[in-house]
Amino acid sequence: MQVLGFNEFSILERLDLSCNNLSTLEGLKSCVNLKWLSVVENKLQSLKGVESLSKLTVLNAGRNILTSMDEVKSLTSLRALMLNDNDISSICRLDRLSFLNTLVLSRNPIQDIGKSLAKGKSIAKLSLSNCQLQTIGLSLISCVDLKELRLAHNRITLLHVELAHNAKLQILDLGNNMIRKWSSIKVISNLHDLKNLNLQGNPIVEKSNLAVKVHRKLPSIRIFNGHPIESTIADPNLSKETILQNPDKEAGSKEEKSKRKKSKKNEKLETEVIDDRDSSFVDIIVSKNHEEPEESEKKISHRGDLEVKKDSGLVAVLQKQKKAKRKHEVKGSATLLVEKEEIGMGGPSLWDS
Repeated sequence: MQVLGFNEFSILERLDLSCNNLSTLEGLKSCVNLKWLSVVENKLQSLKGVESLSKLTVLNAGRNILTSMDEVKSLTSLRALMLNDNDISSICRLDRLSFLNTLVLSRNPIQDIGKSLAKGKSIAKLSLSNCQLQTIGLSLISCVDLKELRLAHNRITLLHVELAHNAKLQILDLGNNMIRKWSSIKVISNLHDLKNLNLQGNPIVEKSNLAVKVHRKLPSIRIFNGHPIESTIADPNLSKETILQNPDKEAGSKEEKSKRKKSKKNEKLETEVIDDRDSSFVDIIVSKNHEEPEESEKKISHRGDLEVKKDSGLVAVLQKQKKAKRKHEVKGSATLLVEKEEIGMGGPSLWDS
């Protein structure tokens, strides 16, 4: 399906074309004033058609079949780029995107970051979870404002000393990699602002007193492996996934059953949030007061107001939801990891607009 009928909409600034079976975006060339565009979950093999959208600040093209991202190189106003769940194997040079703050490329067959972020000084959030990375090397040395880095579910065995240049890091997710010993990641001792560290799913978590060592090396850590650091020190098993992987074992008491139920729920939340926070930067777009949709509400509204579609990475303005659990205010990075409901959740994403 093609995008048709937009020739008369040159003043259009926001457009949601999610879930429309689109195969091309070339019909958008005349929408020169677009600032926000979502084309999540279509059948796009290319982003051809967006090159002329010079005012675009947010582009979400997650869940398509893209093999390249070259078309975004000319989008010099871009601040947030989400291309998760595609078939992109290499990251193009983003030198001209000097305002880019958030880059999400999770679940793409990317093996190397290369020099794509050689001028990525403004990037605060980077997600490359579920790719095929084996090393980071010098690729992030220029990302001096990086605060949130998600590299879960890759093949990383060590962190090079150059990571020390990312001194502002507050959230580092290395879950489910191949890290075996502390000496392989000792560079994180230099990350004095780090508040949330995840090493779950790595061989290193089997080491005794790991939480104690982390706390000693990094006094700033508040959350380790999805739990408050003090709790993990008191009970080292909290940081090991194995305690959450035997749901059929009979509990010895009602209290133990209740604990197991809560643990399973927390495990699900941690897996979804720590390893998959592609839509967590809604701070940049969401209105200040809105209602949070329940998990069952996954449809895109046809009334003109937009909703967040779970796992799609869609950034949206929520005007009204029929079902809501509670109202809350969007918070910036100043409130990082201070609320109880965020404990074990990997922390909120960072967006300093």
